[in-house]
Parts: sequence; structure tokens; C-alpha cells
Amino acid sequence: MQTRTLGTTGPVVSALGLGAMGMSGAYGAADRAESIATVHAALETGVTLIDTGDFYAMGHNELLLAEALRGRDRDSYRLSVKFGQLRGPGGEFGGQDGRPEAVKNFLAYSLTRLGTDHIDIYRPARLDPAVPIEETVGAIKEMIDAGYVRYLGLSEVDAATIRRAHAVHPVADLQIEYSLLSRAVEADILPALRELGIGLTAYGVLSRGLISGHWSAGRTAAPGDGRGFSPRFASGNVEHNLALVEALRRVADAKGRTVAQLAIAWVAAQGEDIVPLVGARTRERLAEALPALELTLTADDLAEIEKAVPPGAARGDRYPSAFMAGLGVGN
Repeated sequence: MQTRTLGTTGPVVSALGLGAMGMSGAYGAADRAESIATVHAALETGVTLIDTGDFYAMGHNELLLAEALRGRDRDSYRLSVKFGQLRGPGGEFGGQDGRPEAVKNFLAYSLTRLGTDHIDIYRPARLDPAVPIEETVGAIKEMIDAGYVRYLGLSEVDAATIRRAHAVHPVADLQIEYSLLSRAVEADILPALRELGIGLTAYGVLSRGLISGHWSAGRTAAPGDGRGFSPRFASGNVEHNLALVEALRRVADAKGRTVAQLAIAWVAAQGEDIVPLVGARTRERLAEALPALELTLTADDLAEIEKAVPPGAARGDRYPSAFMAGLGVGN
């Protein structure tokens, strides 16, 4: 397994990370035994970075990972945990809470659910507009000093917020959506990260399965599958976006690779400071994703890929409108 370092101050992690959100119902029902087997398979192939959030199915995801990781050497993997998203009993979202006392409260619960004495990378899932980022980061710094957290991370914030947070405590990495369909980070975010020596962990590299090569225009999202509310999967948009996938498939076929492998490899090729997160919830999807790391893309390959999927070619926002305002960058 290849490795990459998250920024100049962060940990060394596998060049591909595992995002666990889909194992807790975000995309419809998931098989618990298969989810745990997928985590085990990832660890056995050298994946060391595992990403979760305390609000993924209201703690379910952390409990699932605790079960999957039980008995494993704690130094053999790195846990990245997002916090601060408020949820209701019906699953509804209720905004963010970045108050210092809330940070410590969220952390206490995550440590217990995960069955660990520390979180490797701890990050607010979204910016709380009511709380200065300096206060939120200051609380995380206290937890780093106390040994409960190893590194500070951020998620979905703009360049100005990154600079303010980094001035309080070094930021290891920013987690943000980055894919062939979502390239807004390239204008201001990536230059700021590189100036400051901060890494990037890219989620949504397959656009929630839209550019995995496995989605079809006539497919209907299953009950509980958040893609049923995603603008890019909506009728009128999905057909356009899948035409881009077919153009990408022709490039992938010529290289003897799958669409998913090519899409993941493209993200990884954007810099050694970027670690793609793959939301595989089955061993089959994980096995398909891993060979992407072996794919070296030449300048000609990259040009051909960009011709198939030009910047800004996607139709529809990456989140429903109610969530777009909480993001540091757009599509």
C-alpha cells in the first residue's frame, strides 16, 4: 500500500482512505456483516485511514466501527472523525454546534462509542456561523494538549476560515468534496492549502456513485437513500451527467480500467498532498477501488479525461439547496 502524509504536520496514512458513512444507511440499507468484513478487508490490504462522523445515523457508524476494529492494534489505523452536525430523532438535520463546551461533549461520546482513548484527526463537519472558528479550534487544541486528539482537521470551509484556524493550531488536512464533477476547490482552496502545508482528504470522488460506472438513468434510489434528494441524480440532470460518465468509460475501456478506477486515479493524480476517500460498503467495491492506486496517468491521459468531463460540466448542485449555503465552496 502506498502512503501519503497529510500536510507538513499530519500523520502518514494510506494513499487511499475508507469512508464509512454508507455503512450506516446514507445510501439505503447496508449489510452489517458485510460492512464489518469490508473494514477488515481494507485493513488487511493496508488501508490505514478510516473516516466517520458522530452524526452518521446518530452514532451507529461509530459503534459499527468499534465492533469492526475491536482487537486491532490501535496504532495500525487512523480514525478521522467529524462532529458538530445536529440531528433529530427522525434523522433530520438541525444545524451545527461548534461551541467549545459542545466540542468536548461530542468528543467524550465519540471516544466511548468508538472504544478508544484518542481520535487521530478531529474536525468540525461544517462551520458554525454563530461561533468564531478560533473558539472551536481552540477547544480542539485543548483536547490535543490533553492527549484525547492527535491532529486538527477541517471540513468544507473556505480559504479565509482555513487561515484563521491554522493561526490557532496547525491544521493537518481539510476534508472536502473533490471529483471530476466537483472542482470548486481548485480556484482558491488548493492554493491556500499548499501555501500553508495542509493536506486534503477528498470525499465524493465518485460523486456518491454517480461516476462509479454502476448507476443508470432509470435507477430509482432505495428507501432511505439520500441520492433521492440529490440534484445531480434528479431527472433531467442525471441523464446529462451519465452522458459524461459514458465519455469517461470510453477512456477507461481504452486503458483496461473501470470508470471508478479512472475517476479515483484522477483525484489521486492531482497531487501527492491529496488522499481520496472511497465510500465502499462491500468488499466487491473495495476490491474494484484499490487498483486505482496502481494507475499512473500521463499528461495525455489527463487531457483525455478532461476532454471527456470538462470542468463545470456537471448539471445540478452537489447538495440540495438547503445544504449549499453551509459549504465553503460551491460545486
